[in-house]
Amino acid sequence: MMEKIVKDVGDIQSRLIDHRPVLQGEIRYFIREFEEKRAFRECRLLENLNKMTSDTNEHDLPRCSESMHEKLCDALTRLEAGNHMAQRIQQRELEAEQNTHLQVCAERRKQDWKEFLKEQSRLKEEVDEEHVKAVGRLSALYNDMKKDLDKYSSF
Repeated sequence: MMEKIVKDVGDIQSRLIDHRPVLQGEIRYFIREFEEKRAFRECRLLENLNKMTSDTNEHDLPRCSESMHEKLCDALTRLEAGNHMAQRIQQRELEAEQNTHLQVCAERRKQDWKEFLKEQSRLKEEVDEEHVKAVGRLSALYNDMKKDLDKYSSF
């Protein structure tokens, strides 16, 4: 009996003083609960991500692909039209550069025009000089005629 009492006192003392077994049990319970809740939360998160991915693949991806295809076709058409215009402009410039005969003729015409204007200016000056001389001769003639007339008028 004494052994039993000593044993019971030892058990009581270990329970009152040594909390390790109780704490270990509580820690195991906490870890188990934490892992279960965490696993449930992660499972819910993964299910939500899977649903979002599926919705995106089923609805958004085809719509985006179709829209992208339409916009790319439109952009390609516009780029081809722009490229065609650029090629035409480049061809015209190349033709203009290659056609040096037209440029030479244009330069010759400009030179001829300058010479024509110089000749016209020179001719104008000659005509002006002849006009001044003619006016001078006519003035002298009329002055002579006036003198003659004055001579005869005094009679």
